[in-house]
Amino acid sequence: MNYWIVFGKHWRKLMKKQIKKLLIVTFIFSAAFLESCDTIESINLFTKQDDVELGSQLDMEIRSNPAEYPIFNGDPAIKQYINARIFNHILGSSKVENKEIFNYQIEIIDNPDVLNAFAIPGGYIYLYTGLLSYLDSEAALAGVIGHEIAHVEERHSTQRLTKYYGVSILLGIVLGENPSTIAEIAANLFVGLAFLANSRSDEEESDNDSYQYLKDTRYYPGGVKFFFEKLQFDGLIDSSSSKIETFLSTHPDPIERIENINQMLLQDGITPKNFQSNDADMYRNDYLINIRNKL
Repeated sequence: MNYWIVFGKHWRKLMKKQIKKLLIVTFIFSAAFLESCDTIESINLFTKQDDVELGSQLDMEIRSNPAEYPIFNGDPAIKQYINARIFNHILGSSKVENKEIFNYQIEIIDNPDVLNAFAIPGGYIYLYTGLLSYLDSEAALAGVIGHEIAHVEERHSTQRLTKYYGVSILLGIVLGENPSTIAEIAANLFVGLAFLANSRSDEEESDNDSYQYLKDTRYYPGGVKFFFEKLQFDGLIDSSSSKIETFLSTHPDPIERIENINQMLLQDGITPKNFQSNDADMYRNDYLINIRNKL
C-alpha cells in the first residue's frame, strides 16, 4: 500500500471540508452584513440563468392551475398580432439588454374581470383579457408591455427573493448544496404570487425604462401612463372595484406616475399627450381591429 497516496487523499478531503466550512462562515457573515445595509434592495444573488430556471418553473405552475390562471383559447390571431406587432418591436430596442438570455414570451390569461398584467423572472409576461379589453390603443399596450419587460430586465423579483431568503439562498444556490432549491422556491412563490409585488422604486424604474424602450419604437413614448389616465378619467383610481384591486395593490401611486412620465416628456422636448389622443403614433384603430374587437 502506498501510504503517501492514502495520506494525500485524506488530506485533500480534510482540506475540502475546511474550505467549505470557511466559505459557509464567510457567506453567513456576508449575508448578515448585506441584510443590514440599505443597499440590499439592489443586491441580487441569483444569476441570470437562475432567473430563467425560476421563471420556467413558475410558468409551469401557472399553466397547471387553469382554475386561477385560465389560458386564453380564443382567436389565436390576437396573441400572434401582439407578439409580432408590439412585443417583438419593443424587444428590438437596444436598451433591452438581456433578450438573448431571457426566454421572452407573452401569454394571455382569460379573465375579463381583471385589469392587470404581470411578469415573472426570465422573460415570462402575462396579460389579462380584462386589461386588453380596457385599453384602446397600441401605444397604451406597448407602454404596459414595456413596463413588464423592464421588471424582467431589472430583475426586480429575484432582488426581492435575495432579500427574503438571505442565507438560505447563499447556501442553497451559491454553494450548490441543494439543486432543487429553484423548484422549491417556485412552488412556494406560486402559493402567493403577490409576494412578487413591486416596490415604489421598482415601479418608477420600470416606468422610466418603458419610456426609454418606446423611444426606439413607432409608438408614442409616454404610453406607459395611458392606462392610469384612463382609470382616472373613468373615476376608478380611488374605487374599490375588484377589477382594479389587484393592479393598484401592486402598482401604487398612479397619479404620481402620470406626472413623472409627463415630466420626462417635457424634459425631452416631447409634447405630453393623454390616452384620448388620435395621433398616428397611438395606433388606436389598429388596436381596436386586431385586438379588442377579436376578444
